[in-house]
Amino acid sequence: MENQTKKKRAETFAAAFADALSESLGSAIGASLPLKPVDSLAPAANRGTPVHLRLTVDGSISGDCFVELYEPQVAELVSKIVKEPVTDLSEQHIEALVKVFASAAAGLASSLATTHGKLNFKVERVAGLAFGGMFVVPLAATQEPSSLHLLLYFGGQLLEGLSTDSEAQPVGKSADSLVPPKNLKLVMDVELNVSLRFGQRQMPLREVLELGSGSVIELDRMVDEPVELFLDGKLIARGEAVVVDGNYGLRVTEIPQPVTSHLLN
Repeated sequence: MENQTKKKRAETFAAAFADALSESLGSAIGASLPLKPVDSLAPAANRGTPVHLRLTVDGSISGDCFVELYEPQVAELVSKIVKEPVTDLSEQHIEALVKVFASAAAGLASSLATTHGKLNFKVERVAGLAFGGMFVVPLAATQEPSSLHLLLYFGGQLLEGLSTDSEAQPVGKSADSLVPPKNLKLVMDVELNVSLRFGQRQMPLREVLELGSGSVIELDRMVDEPVELFLDGKLIARGEAVVVDGNYGLRVTEIPQPVTSHLLN
């Protein structure tokens, strides 16, 4: 996926999440606290010990989005939620924060239902994370005196599943509208060749001729990005590589469009 497409999808998701989180925070603290995506944060903004939350989504799309805040911002936010000063963060304080983000995730699922159907979000605190190579979108409060800001990190699988309004097909146009012709049942037992693609790369002929035992070819895909399943050169599914009885296999996590649509084209 091109970086421009990743950026557009991530920013669309981030804007919807910012609206949902603003509404959830407003209900929790009893005051408006609007948020919006920004191009970048000042270097001084990322100070203190980071606090990480993971938003896991499943349904018509699946994947993870990680939220990074810092303890000073978390303390400021939680103090508004519990209506008392917070100096040392406790597990109860973190639970209060997770509850607000879970409410925001529910609102986000509702706003995405038009283009993606029913989605389920799970929010939990996680630790020991490293975000190298992940796409990131900063969010920041738009009103003073709040200094709240956070970072959203997107897993490759989630970005693959997301689509903007211009890309998405209305949910109402489901597989039921692509009714295969009656004659299709006559060939249901025909065997077809499907292949998995872990990635690809263009190489000049010179490098191809230099390949030998032990050569390493770097592909265009991160290790945490989904594997693609192709039928006659057409992408029909994405998923996770697994091992079944000593053989490679694929656990399907996403079907971009009904397989019948490929057979009828």
